[in-house]
Amino acid sequence: MPFCSLTIRPVVPATANWRAAGRVRPYARVVVDESAIQRWKGGRAWRLGTAGDVAWIAEHTPPGFAITSAIPPVFEVYATVVVPGPVEDYPQHERAVLRVLAERSADQPWWLGYLDTGADDVVFPDAARVTLYAGWPYVLVDAGAEQAATWRSSESWRGGLPDLIFPADRSWLLSTLWDDDWRCLGGPAAMVEEFLREPGLVARTVQLGEDATPPGHVTR
Repeated sequence: MPFCSLTIRPVVPATANWRAAGRVRPYARVVVDESAIQRWKGGRAWRLGTAGDVAWIAEHTPPGFAITSAIPPVFEVYATVVVPGPVEDYPQHERAVLRVLAERSADQPWWLGYLDTGADDVVFPDAARVTLYAGWPYVLVDAGAEQAATWRSSESWRGGLPDLIFPADRSWLLSTLWDDDWRCLGGPAAMVEEFLREPGLVARTVQLGEDATPPGHVTR
């Protein structure tokens, strides 16, 4: 089994506004071979993603306040989904989010991305990273809905969901950016409508070019 070790430790200025200034958050990074590498968990091997698997996102998400800072402008409808304030509400919120997503594509593999902030669980800490958005490192794994629900604990301040999720056919994308307490979503109109109707979820549609920050929230 191939093995690759990589250590990344982000150093993030507390007052850096990457959206407004278009700056890259600095972090120390070791450059590694991006060939597909496997990691073992739960008695089986999981394939890690490469830069090519997220190029469609990386090339079309410029810094800014619009929804396109997180989601490429390739979807029918866009929305934000607020992460609940109390940590004890995370599990119910996450189950609802995954239920709506799974209704659309549970029969497909899902790409799961775990953002390495230096403090959060990335599931495979020695795995090679891919780079997205303002130069941020993610562990990207070819897995599915079950793993999205169980691989990371909801007790984390970021919750248990991966920071990036999209299915093999790229029909939708859910992304939670570094500082945000909401998730950005792009996908079919019918799926977004389910998010708007789902009890317990606070979701709203967002137009391209509109500031995606939910009312009452602050973009850092």
